[in-house]
Formats: sequence, C-alpha cells, structure tokens
Amino acid sequence: MKNLIVSSNPLVKKDLTILRNKETDPEHFRNALNRIAFILASEFGINIKLKESEVETPLEKTNGYILEKPVVIVPILRAGLSLLNSFLEIIPEAKVGHIGIQRDENTLQPVDYYFKAPEKLNISQTVVLDPMLATGGSASAALKILKERGAGECFLVSVISAPEGIKKINTEHPDVKIFTACLDRQLNSKGYILPGLGDAGDRVFGTF
Repeated sequence: MKNLIVSSNPLVKKDLTILRNKETDPEHFRNALNRIAFILASEFGINIKLKESEVETPLEKTNGYILEKPVVIVPILRAGLSLLNSFLEIIPEAKVGHIGIQRDENTLQPVDYYFKAPEKLNISQTVVLDPMLATGGSASAALKILKERGAGECFLVSVISAPEGIKKINTEHPDVKIFTACLDRQLNSKGYILPGLGDAGDRVFGTF
C-alpha cells in the first residue's frame, strides 16, 4: 500500500499483544500504548527537517541542528490524546492542535464538533494522531479540515490500521504518509477492526 510505514520493532509487537488482550486493565493498556507511541514518534522523526545552528560547548563552538519547520501535533479527540505525551517527549518544541470528530454509530460517518490549532500551519509539518485507523473517515475528515486551514505537509499516525482505512487515506490524501504499528485484517459489519483491540478510547479512559 502506498505511503504506508508499518513498524518492524519487536517491542511494538510485544506491546500490541498487551493491547489486544481483553483482560488488560486501563493502567497497563495506557502504559503499553505509551510505549508504542514513543516508538512511532521516533520513527516519524526521520521525516523532520532540520537546519544547522551553531552551538557553544564548554570547550568550543561547533555545528548543531534545530527544527527547520515548526511541528504541529493534532490528536483527534478523544482517543488521539492517548498518543500525545509520547510525541511531546520526542519533539518537545512541537505545538499542539485539537480536532473533535466522532463517528456516527449508525452511518459510520465522521461528525466534527471542535477545532483549535496553532497558526502558520502552511509552513509546519503537521501530524494527526488517531490510534485506530478503521474506516478512515475521521482521519480523512481531520486531514481535510487541516488542509482547508492551510496545512501543507501532513502525516498520520495510528497504532492499528485496517486496509479499508489505508485505502481511503491513499485515495483522498495521496500526499500523506501513514505510520502505524500494525496492519490488521479487515473491518467487521460495525466498522471495528479485526482482530483489533476493541475501542481504544474506552479502554484508555476506562469508559467501557
């Protein structure tokens, strides 16, 4: 599939097993999710653009590097918040936006209800966080909203993805790279990923 980067890190595979287990409680679920997000943030970091900047060590001046472009991290509420802290650990200079999108459980279509993002999206590298890329509706809608407000270079990060969601993003946003921990088999009739892990937001926040 185009523009898809699936993590091959063995530690991701180990923690995915914890996420999938229906007996995993919210505390251990969050911990495993944070570890996976940390690795995905590191893998996304390969795409960050840098420029040289002089730095003075205790002994002499030398060349160092700083961000060439601002990085804006945009979690899709609410589940996307579960990935945010790990990304800020890796990229502490990043600014944060928020998009509220929920899926209509009858039509499976995304409905947006909130948007707030930093200025200068046009010169930033913008990363959308959504732990479950199922139908792709919410992620695609978020990317569309961001692009309408000027976002140029966009990326999408998910923990578990379905082929249907990848196909939708490839079709509607062919310029967007997708980073994911795992590509699962398919969606069921209700739009949930199989084998998946259930509803990530409910399992993170203990609202199931």
